[in-house]
Amino acid sequence: MNTAEAEKVKRIAIVGPECTGKTDLAIALASHYQTVWVPEYARNYIDRLERPYTEADLYTIAQWQLFTEDSLTLNANRVLICDTDLTIIKVWSEHKYGRVDPKIMALMARTYDLHLLTYVDIPWEDDPQREHPDKREYFFNLYKRELEQQGIQAVEIRGTRSERVAKAIESIDRILQH
Repeated sequence: MNTAEAEKVKRIAIVGPECTGKTDLAIALASHYQTVWVPEYARNYIDRLERPYTEADLYTIAQWQLFTEDSLTLNANRVLICDTDLTIIKVWSEHKYGRVDPKIMALMARTYDLHLLTYVDIPWEDDPQREHPDKREYFFNLYKRELEQQGIQAVEIRGTRSERVAKAIESIDRILQH
């Protein structure tokens, strides 16, 4: 795919608290649309660290998240499914460090054709990288408010796995018709 074709690819960002089915949804949507999906770079990055992550790591993660998106866009079939966007890094940085690095804010100019916001109505699964099983509703509301402040009208994804996938496909199909 050339650069002009890559620019026509619709970017779909999946945002939501930890353990709300973002990755599962990304995989299902990529399979449905026979396209590629962009994993959350933070997961791989933190897994490889031999120390706890720091505030400075968030900028590195943000850069690599966007680089990976850009790289995978060249392999996308009409849509690119992104298992996160920088909204998550921004909200997380504000929560954990009380601020957001201005360099991360500068990277947030990236736009997406659709945001899917995953709700907390699926069971929590323990994972060494997950930190707040008791704050999922709190983070859902933070992400929703942050997206609204950015002028983004996200589609809320709730329900069973099949209901979530169906709602996401319906929303993506609408933007593909334009």
